Amino acid sequence: MKHIINSYENINDTARNNSDCPRVVLPEEIFFTISIVGVLENLIVLLAVFKNKNLQAPMYFFICSLAISDMLGSLYKILENILIILRNMGYLKPRGSFETTADDIIDSLFVLSLLGSIFSLSVIAADRYITIFHALRYHSIVTMHRTVVVLVVIWTFCTASGIAMVIFSHHVPTVITFTSLFPLMLVFILCLYVHMFLLARSHTRKISTLPRTNMKGAITLTILLGVFIFCWAPFVLHVLLMTFCPSNPYCACYMSLFQVNGMLIMCNAVIDPFIYAFRSPELRDAFKKMVFCSSTARMTDP
Repeated sequence: MKHIINSYENINDTARNNSDCPRVVLPEEIFFTISIVGVLENLIVLLAVFKNKNLQAPMYFFICSLAISDMLGSLYKILENILIILRNMGYLKPRGSFETTADDIIDSLFVLSLLGSIFSLSVIAADRYITIFHALRYHSIVTMHRTVVVLVVIWTFCTASGIAMVIFSHHVPTVITFTSLFPLMLVFILCLYVHMFLLARSHTRKISTLPRTNMKGAITLTILLGVFIFCWAPFVLHVLLMTFCPSNPYCACYMSLFQVNGMLIMCNAVIDPFIYAFRSPELRDAFKKMVFCSSTARMTDP
């Protein structure tokens, strides 16, 4: 959303003059490099799951959904940089109809990345909850058919919401809706965690007999959630400050860090695949097979 993504350009001049904080500007090459790495890493995750039948399970499909969200966030920045380069080279008219349309499409990818991450993490949390406390009925509850239906519903909703948010991005209710999804996801997952904790205390023996992989999945989710909050929360706070106190010098001081907050979002897409690989031996083995098989194939080519 131009109103949100480029908001640091719209900081009130008076607020900027009253603030002693200079705007932090990072080289575009940093963003471009991190984005390329993020796209490639998450693409490897998707290929690893779809090329290995033993990974084609609901849990890994939900991870693929999160990987797609991360990849869209990186792709947004790559396309934005390409658009800027074309404009600087004179191939596009500044604020022309094509650039405006392309801007809206690219901004939709950004919003889709956030929404996709929120709902993917939520459904992963629900999956871990069912795995731990309904282990015996897990495969009858979380079937592949239901998994596909849930993912289709999530991405249909996210796509429609992303387009609507970009179209109405200049309205305050849209900004409130956009930012409220972040704490709502945290509340939902926190409720699951509290319920799991209470059940764990009353069923200590039962929990201790569960496979270690079930509890390991819950720990992995906790790490993913922590990284997501760390990388996205500064940007969400930026949007709120930009909407409700753009003239305040203290708000302007925080908003001077806009590009740093943007870089954190790009880093989220790079960090998540490392978490998958570190926490999942199955994915780690799949990555190794992909790398070694491709290296062997190149060596045996005449």
